[in-house]
Amino acid sequence: MTQTAQTVQSVQPAQPSVPSGRVGVLLPRDLPVRQLLPYARRAEELGFDELWVVEDLGWRGGVAQAASVLAATRRITVGIGILPAGARNVCFAAMELATLAQLHPGRLTAGIGHGMRAWMEEAGGGWPASPLTLLREYATALRALLRGEPAPADGRYVRCAGVRLTETPETAPPVLLGVRGPKSQALAGESADGLLLAEPAPPAYVAASLRRLGRAGAEVVTYDVAAVDEDGDAAVERVRAGLAAIGEPDWAPHLAPLPFAAEFRAHRAASADGAESARTMPAAWVRELAVAGTPAQARAAIAARWAAGATSVVLTPVGADPLGALESLARALPGGDE
Repeated sequence: MTQTAQTVQSVQPAQPSVPSGRVGVLLPRDLPVRQLLPYARRAEELGFDELWVVEDLGWRGGVAQAASVLAATRRITVGIGILPAGARNVCFAAMELATLAQLHPGRLTAGIGHGMRAWMEEAGGGWPASPLTLLREYATALRALLRGEPAPADGRYVRCAGVRLTETPETAPPVLLGVRGPKSQALAGESADGLLLAEPAPPAYVAASLRRLGRAGAEVVTYDVAAVDEDGDAAVERVRAGLAAIGEPDWAPHLAPLPFAAEFRAHRAASADGAESARTMPAAWVRELAVAGTPAQARAAIAARWAAGATSVVLTPVGADPLGALESLARALPGGDE
């Protein structure tokens, strides 16, 4: 190589870095029990980084699912999203999580929230006058206990001063808050290791949430309804039903950062219900609110969420064939369709 060639090579502009993070998949709450562990093992075989289990009232318990999946797999990280703080004593929740983290080091993430008000009331747990206070006290105590520290002084809702776990993991699992509103997300920046953003989590919402969080280095996990197909339009049609809930009051924080927020609200108001709204909204909105399209388009949607600050994008399968959906979603993994 000549000196001129060496000089030219040395001044080549650096290639822009490609945002990257983790890709996970949700274990459907209504998955037949005989398919639960095969689904988890296949997710690991396909190369997903994470598998998230849910704890919805009347379905399966989050801790029991996580324990079973961790024991049935070798590598994949298992997330619980979410455990309702109003239903679980923080000391006993810490004992369960600490045990799982001891048995499966570095493979557990715990998501907590205040729970759905209707569910908490239906289950006899009531609803706190200040959900934010409950979450602040709960997350602070849970993280201290998982680190092997004494629980903090008694608060308004969490009273376990001085309790200390004898058995704790070498590294405490991350604790994320599953919250939507600006005040709740700011609280996550103070009291937790990051955020769990339930769907929809378009890039604009991820970026807005990260600003509210108010600190760097936090975990930001998104749940996104997803479908992958060589026919990108067919994939868009498949995810529409998963967007039917958008438009209720609780979704306002998701919509506010979007450039079409006003148009969306008008469209939802003119629709008979959420199902009609999802069925008739423009395809461009669906593509923004979900991870849907060809493998390349799905990868681009995931990368956009990473670029906005998400550290993990969790894909929520749709349709009557969860195992088949799992196979197709794997095509959105980096190198998954090569």
